[in-house]
Amino acid sequence: MAHRWRYETSDGAPMSGPEAAFDDAADAEEWFATNWEELAAQGVRQVVLLDGEDVVYGPMGLDPA
Repeated sequence: MAHRWRYETSDGAPMSGPEAAFDDAADAEEWFATNWEELAAQGVRQVVLLDGEDVVYGPMGLDPA
C-alpha cells in the first residue's frame, strides 16, 4: 500500500493538502521534513501518516514551538 499524509485542523477535522503518495514511511517522512513549514503556513495544524487507510502514527502537531 502507499503511504500518504492526512492533513488536519487543530481539532482533527480533515483538510485538503498535497496529494502525494510514497513507497514507504521513510520517503513520506523525508518529504514531510522539507515541506512542513509550507503546510503550516497553509493552515495545516497536524498530520497523520497513513499506510493505505491504516494509521501508522499521529496526529503530529506542526507548531514550531
